Amino acid sequence: MKTIKGLRWWIIVLVCLGTIMNYVARNSLGVLAPELKHVLNMSTQQYSYVVGAFQIGYTLMQPVCGIIVDLIGLRLGFALFAALWSASGVMHGFATGWMSLGAMRGLLGLFEAAAIPSGMKAVAEWFPDKEKSVAVGYFNAGTSLGALIAPPFVIFLSLRLGWQSAFMVTGALGFVWAALWYALYRSPAKHSRISGDELALIKDGQTQAPPASKRPVRDILTSRRFWAIALPRFFAEPAWQTFSFWIPLYLATERHMDLKQIAIFAWLPFLAADLGGILGGYLSPFLMKHFRIPLVWSRVAGVVLGAFMMIGPACIGLVASPYTAIALFCVGGFAHQMISALVNTLSADVFDPDEVATASGFGGMAAWTGGLGFSLVVGALADRVGFGPLFACLGAFDLIGATLLILLIRGQTRQERALSAA
Repeated sequence: MKTIKGLRWWIIVLVCLGTIMNYVARNSLGVLAPELKHVLNMSTQQYSYVVGAFQIGYTLMQPVCGIIVDLIGLRLGFALFAALWSASGVMHGFATGWMSLGAMRGLLGLFEAAAIPSGMKAVAEWFPDKEKSVAVGYFNAGTSLGALIAPPFVIFLSLRLGWQSAFMVTGALGFVWAALWYALYRSPAKHSRISGDELALIKDGQTQAPPASKRPVRDILTSRRFWAIALPRFFAEPAWQTFSFWIPLYLATERHMDLKQIAIFAWLPFLAADLGGILGGYLSPFLMKHFRIPLVWSRVAGVVLGAFMMIGPACIGLVASPYTAIALFCVGGFAHQMISALVNTLSADVFDPDEVATASGFGGMAAWTGGLGFSLVVGALADRVGFGPLFACLGAFDLIGATLLILLIRGQTRQERALSAA
């Protein structure tokens, strides 16, 4: 059978497409929030409980999904979870109140939790170390592309067919992707379309660490390298949860935009986020090549830069113009996805390929614990103090996360552990 040149990049395109489907379904709630508050008679706090139901399911299941994907394999595991999250998304159209919507949302969170651990496992299997941050940047762009597509697409469906159909259509898209993934994906060693040169490039470009422990989950949770990744993710995730679930409601309540105006403007921060994720991926090899910065510290440098850029959205409450607020959201989207791509890449830098999905899952659990807590705070306080002071917290969170990353990551690369074990 004829080989495909650069097959690993086609694999990452497939992963990115699945992530897009995941985030279109996920962000449909935030886009429809102003309408759902009216038709389902929800308060802002009740809406935060619906958001929280998704976040609880997602938080609890990320490590479970990572372990399952490591056990049954990426091909079957990712396809299975995609089919399940699609069914859950379709069921949103049958909600009759905030409690039933919250129940459907919780189910969606349980199954969508597989996306990032699975994507990270694909990167760990298919890419040499020097290309991993670029690959993560492209697959992570799927999160922003999905969030970018959601406002105009979901609002179009809602205005034409009703909010129930918007949920059903965005949910059903995942079924198509699940079939594609199962049909097309294989690991590098088993893929009939990979060339010998590309297979050798992947294997030779991955640092070999000491043999994995027989109890990897315990080892992961007690290792410093895990907390070096988990804590920055905990402090970074509130920003992305805020952008994903609260921007449309903020624009409607404090900037007085209607659904059509939200469709015009709410996707812009996610376009900026796409650029941040991709350029963040290229920043690491750029720093390595031109400034001789070691691999892991090139990732850390990008995280620090992104953390300082997050001061921009922290100032949204200080600006009068809604267009300036949108611009600052764009700065935040760019900065956050730069941070996210580089911190996620560190999972593949410091853990072995057969541990990456598990490590990424538990790291995601830490991240979504932070996101859940902050969303509940927003729901409780937004009507009392406004969104401005809450947005101000986001800049401080990322600076704290970057500081912890610098303190904890030293000596934790696979190269350094291999040398210490020798």
